Amino acid sequence: MGSYASNYLRLLSYTKLLASHVNQGRHHDALSLFHHMHASSAPALDAFVFPLALKSCAAAHRPNLGAAIHAHVTKFSLVSNPFVACALVDMYGKCVSVSSARHLFDEIPHRNIVVWNAMISIYTHSGRVADALGLFEVMDVEPNASTFNAIISGLSGLEDGSFKALSFYRRMGEVGLKQNLITLLALLPACVDLAALTLIKEIHGYAIRNGIDPHPHLRSCLVEAYGRCGCIVNSQCVFQSISMSERDVVAWSSLISAYALHGDARTALETFEQMEMAKVQPDGITFLGVLKACSHAGLADEALGYFGRMCKDYGVEASSDHYSCVVDALSRAGRLYEAYEIIQGMPVKATAKTWGALLGACRTYGEVELAEIAGRALFELEPDNAANYVLLARIYASVGRHEEAQRMRREMNEMGVKAAPGSSWMTNAMAKRGVYHLHPIRVMHNWHAMTANCTKKAEIKRLLQKIAEGNYATIGLTFVIKIFWIAGVWSFTSQILGYKTWLKHDLAWYLAI
Repeated sequence: MGSYASNYLRLLSYTKLLASHVNQGRHHDALSLFHHMHASSAPALDAFVFPLALKSCAAAHRPNLGAAIHAHVTKFSLVSNPFVACALVDMYGKCVSVSSARHLFDEIPHRNIVVWNAMISIYTHSGRVADALGLFEVMDVEPNASTFNAIISGLSGLEDGSFKALSFYRRMGEVGLKQNLITLLALLPACVDLAALTLIKEIHGYAIRNGIDPHPHLRSCLVEAYGRCGCIVNSQCVFQSISMSERDVVAWSSLISAYALHGDARTALETFEQMEMAKVQPDGITFLGVLKACSHAGLADEALGYFGRMCKDYGVEASSDHYSCVVDALSRAGRLYEAYEIIQGMPVKATAKTWGALLGACRTYGEVELAEIAGRALFELEPDNAANYVLLARIYASVGRHEEAQRMRREMNEMGVKAAPGSSWMTNAMAKRGVYHLHPIRVMHNWHAMTANCTKKAEIKRLLQKIAEGNYATIGLTFVIKIFWIAGVWSFTSQILGYKTWLKHDLAWYLAI
């Protein structure tokens, strides 16, 4: 065997071992092997080796080594290789800065879909979803499923991005791309945020039809999604469909949280005991569900007990959310000063959620002194949240301290704090296509395209109800013209001539709208 063939086989063996280290997360071993390969007398490293090394640089946060590899691949004109370019963009985005990754991205002459997806993913992971959307719109290659998955995932993580996430999900199907497991996992948080139970069922059905449903992680997410959207029966059914060997901490925690959300504290705590019997190690999310169950049921002593077990028996570090649940449980039970002592002794800074739980209970139990302390803390944490000012003002008013209540109102006006308008959404079902669209609606806002149609239907229904209550055969011509005008029917003649027939056949249908 010639020396070239021998060196090639040795490089191939090294590359396989390097890939094994990277895929198993042993990145320090991978980088040590890369150093050995680079220093040995093996033939020049190729475009298969450098992406693996760069991936480990990103995972181990080794920007200096990544920059050295960048210089090396530039020297040997490998930057134009799409796999090397993608790995470089990913490394700079994770180790250096997003702007550095974008600068490199702009310098790549021939960008394929992999490079575009890498840059879009960096934007979404760093919270710059608007930049990701801008890049998506100027793509000079056809987006694939990974492109849409990155956008949907980024939008689902935004407070007001759920509607856009759903629109991209629809758009993905319209361009002929098949949704996969990653798509469904990325979309479910948006559905939960909108309480879109119909869409969750649609996703579940799609997963069953396409063989994605058996995946345990998806089922665990469905348990949580159904529970948070008010369908505890479906949560139970999906959980029962997961085999005992596949019921991991995520599945158990999701079911416990679902019971807690529904106020079924006893079942939530029983489920936690079953989890312990199944030898599944609970984590911080599990105990968060347990503490919420205790909080919602006012089980203050139980909450303190589980909080102690979490820290002592399982070594789970308490977060601000755990403390908030304990404070809420004590507050609901009327033990306000105990709750305040917990806040004072917290090793982490109390959040608005923690102080809010105390302030809400102060109104229930008429505790003005603590309410003032909690209110002032909330004003510092959330100076633009009108609800805190209003709640403290109501506490003052409830005990007859109307001057202080008025002072709270004046402070709101002076600081320009206003209550956010109420909002909701409506579902427009297209039964023939089996497609459901969500439309946001807000108080005092007429900006949505469907607002005019909804208003017309409401007015038509009111007028026709008036007709139904009387004798429609004697209704004046002017009244019927008004109905047609509201409906947007401008060709009056034929409709007016046959209005009696129209009323006779269609009145019942209109009233059922």
